[in-house]
Amino acid sequence: MGKAKASKRGSANSTPYDRPAKNPATNNVFKFSKDFGQHILKNPGIAEAIVNKANLKPTDTVLEVGPGTGNLTVKILEQAKKVIAVEMDPRMAAETTKRVQGKPEQKRLEVLLGDVIKTTLPSFDVCISNTPYQISSPLVFKLLSMPNPPRTCVLMFQREFAMRLTARPSDPLYCRLSVNAQFWARITHILKVGRNNFRPPPQVDSSVVRIEPKLGSERPNISFEEWDGMLRICFNRRNKTLRASWLGNKQVLLLIERNYRLYCATNDIPVDDDPVTVDNDDEMWEVVGDEVVPAPAAMDVDEEDDMESPLFFKSEGSGAQVEKTRSHKTYPKVYLLVKEKVRRVLEDVTDLADKRSGKCDENDFLRLLGAFNAEGIHFS
Repeated sequence: MGKAKASKRGSANSTPYDRPAKNPATNNVFKFSKDFGQHILKNPGIAEAIVNKANLKPTDTVLEVGPGTGNLTVKILEQAKKVIAVEMDPRMAAETTKRVQGKPEQKRLEVLLGDVIKTTLPSFDVCISNTPYQISSPLVFKLLSMPNPPRTCVLMFQREFAMRLTARPSDPLYCRLSVNAQFWARITHILKVGRNNFRPPPQVDSSVVRIEPKLGSERPNISFEEWDGMLRICFNRRNKTLRASWLGNKQVLLLIERNYRLYCATNDIPVDDDPVTVDNDDEMWEVVGDEVVPAPAAMDVDEEDDMESPLFFKSEGSGAQVEKTRSHKTYPKVYLLVKEKVRRVLEDVTDLADKRSGKCDENDFLRLLGAFNAEGIHFS
């Protein structure tokens, strides 16, 4: 026998005890977008803890990135003078605005619709964010590279990303982000946040960190672009030696050559573009001062007494020798000059050629940048 169809609620045969039909849209204002990495913090206790860790002053203007439905926004408005909320999703921006509509806080909330990474931001004192995971790294770099960075930033990230910010040399998570963050700011891990505190829950747990950019005399007196440009090359392959990262990559050398040409043009230094044909790349040439000259011929070394060699090698050696074809390449002299400058910095000046980026600390990178700059090599 076939099963009888269940009667719908509200029909003549229905009872008050029938289970209501499931509606996936129930209790949802709208569907959250995966493209924007939307995970709304629903725990008010965590939201309050995040705001309290920012040590806000009544005169502070706060930048909030990705306000969502405004759960953090209303907490910030209780302590700060003004909130500038930057939101990509127009629906979320409307929800945040509704939270304070008709209230005194409405005049103290400014909502900017757009991408925070591409937006020219007004002046602000503190940044607080439940950060969308897609923009975690660009946001940190943008905040650190600002000419007048905020006093403090309290940011929530995926846990692994937060651990990268605090990783030290030789740690598996140590990377370019770690060096930059710790060089330009003081990083403190504040609290862990479980995935069930979000709606919808993400696949991983989160962490809240406090980033306090170094200000005034504490701020390093070097260009952020110059520093980060060098680190990009070093950490292109973090587990390779610096010699392999710099001298073993022709694209890197061509990039440095281009920058060196720009430096010479700016400082009225003549550049020698005469072509040089070399065997086996540039093994037949060396640089003396700023001149590329033929390398001295290698000294012949007497072979060992033939009696000490096994008979097998003697018989092999008696056969006809086939001479390998040498590759001939032509480079401008300035290319060989730049390559020698890089070698000199790595091997002679800093003695870092055989060290790996993943094991270098900020003092090593500072020495490296200073030595490159002394040779006229820049990265911005």
